[in-house]
Amino acid sequence: MNIIQYPIEVLILIISVLLLLSVISSKASDRLGIPSLLIFLIVGILAGSEGIGGIHFDDPWLAKFLGIMALVLILFSGGLETKMQDIRPILKQGILLSILGVLMTALLVAVFVCWLFHFSFLEGFLLGAIISSTDAAAVLTILRSRNVNLKPKVRSLLELESGSNDPMAVFLTLGIIQLITLEKHSFLELIPAFFLEIGIGAAMGYVMSRVILLIITRSQLSYEGLYPVLTISLSFLTYALTTVLHGNGFLAVYLAAILLGNSQFRHKKVLIRFHEGFAWLNQIVIFLALGLLVSPSKILPIIGMGLIISFFLMVIARPLSVFICLAFSSMQLNEKLVVSWVGLRGAVPIILAIFPWIVGIPHAETIFHIVFFIVLTSILLQGTSIPIVSKWLKVAEPSQNKRIYPIEFEPVDGIDANLEEILVPYESVVVGQRLFEIDMPAGCLIVLVCRDEQFAIPNGATVVEGGDVLLVLADKAGIAKIQSLLAKQKKSDEEAA
Repeated sequence: MNIIQYPIEVLILIISVLLLLSVISSKASDRLGIPSLLIFLIVGILAGSEGIGGIHFDDPWLAKFLGIMALVLILFSGGLETKMQDIRPILKQGILLSILGVLMTALLVAVFVCWLFHFSFLEGFLLGAIISSTDAAAVLTILRSRNVNLKPKVRSLLELESGSNDPMAVFLTLGIIQLITLEKHSFLELIPAFFLEIGIGAAMGYVMSRVILLIITRSQLSYEGLYPVLTISLSFLTYALTTVLHGNGFLAVYLAAILLGNSQFRHKKVLIRFHEGFAWLNQIVIFLALGLLVSPSKILPIIGMGLIISFFLMVIARPLSVFICLAFSSMQLNEKLVVSWVGLRGAVPIILAIFPWIVGIPHAETIFHIVFFIVLTSILLQGTSIPIVSKWLKVAEPSQNKRIYPIEFEPVDGIDANLEEILVPYESVVVGQRLFEIDMPAGCLIVLVCRDEQFAIPNGATVVEGGDVLLVLADKAGIAKIQSLLAKQKKSDEEAA
């Protein structure tokens, strides 16, 4: 029985149970050290027609539609949280990996599968293009869920690359599908089309970021809960308008979100937090849908081929493209190795693998299941080993537990201030002093004191201790003065004498 033929209440029950199982299993996956994305896929497979759930879902078009919708919102969420000061030093390397790295990976995979498995070149190139990009959702989710704190430069490069290389993979996939279905087209025609598509996408991303910012600023909505609805609609509008203009909609959405996230606007923190949670929902939905679409019986015959291609992709194609793109960068060998290994594949390759299936390209369903298996091995092998590899290569830094404060401050026009948390060094000159005894800069207010994971509202008689985290409300100049004051160390007894 097809899923759309179920009664509505049964469909709601199925969806709620699958979402609940995915959320609960994600908690268990953290304890077991298994990436939650892999759990989502497994839940979808088990619920499918060949699993214990028996749900028959055989609609590639619907899966593609859900995938594109989810990818737009995931990219928008990732862009909102990307800080310009973090990506500016590695912008050149990120662009090289996003364009040249994707093309090189696709070509290397194409040559390999043509040589070993006797694919035609276009079929091999199509497979290579589909699995050529890393997945932002997979990379960011695994880094956060496994509490992996990479060096800032490495982490920023991985985030930028995984968020910006999807447009190139989409362009190559669609271009090769045209070459297969329309024999009159040639590779040379793809070159100007690529620059035109990327140019329109970048221009629309900039324009729509200004439009979105203007609408949010001028809208004056009566209900705060409408602002997330507004940004969701505007993210879809950005993608749709860009695509209609023959630009790259994914690039436009990601760039617009980055520019928007680095601007000040009302309800910014609320919107970022909403889109982060909504991105999780979209990841769960799309991985469940893709899991339902897969037939395990069709994966078994291609396991051997899938393992060989996965090994080649992880050990040869990806590292080779990374080392060539980063050949003239200042990154160390261990950093390049980590970038090579954290080239996780996720939902994007599976979504792209649906495109030739819908068009009816020969062997497209086989390619889909090969891609699905490659994604499984990437998440399972690379995803689970990231903490070990990053420590072994000495690229991991001590993790910092993020405190959730019971109050928030939203910057508004006319008030140059923000909430900042500042750690009091154990040898600071202010340790042991009461707040009224400290020469605090004018216009600075200590709102909360966090000590031993407990919060307290301070007063003038509160004694400052080493290791305290002060939540300070001040402008940038005031924050700098407080940091300078706290950094001063007490004089030793010999110095005092």
